Amino acid sequence: MPTRKYPKELVDRGVRLAIESGRPVAHIAAELGLPAETLRKRVRQAEADQGLRPDLPSTAEREQIKDLKREVAELRRANEILRAASLLFASELDESRPK
Repeated sequence: MPTRKYPKELVDRGVRLAIESGRPVAHIAAELGLPAETLRKRVRQAEADQGLRPDLPSTAEREQIKDLKREVAELRRANEILRAASLLFASELDESRPK
């Protein structure tokens, strides 16, 4: 099912209305012609970014988590390469050692 892009200004307006008015998100979404779930997700993220929802990570925290996960994956690959290289060098040293 293809996702539909909605104008940023329209979604931002819906988020602002939901936060400032306290009206149900579904009602605001219906008035603006947006899917309720799309607006609900954006409202939750905006609340997290403003510090109103401490249970959710902010956009900056999400980016930091994504960067850290990428770094962890890169370090794990580097460790695997180093581990394989050390096994190779250790086997070469053992073969050349006099018995």
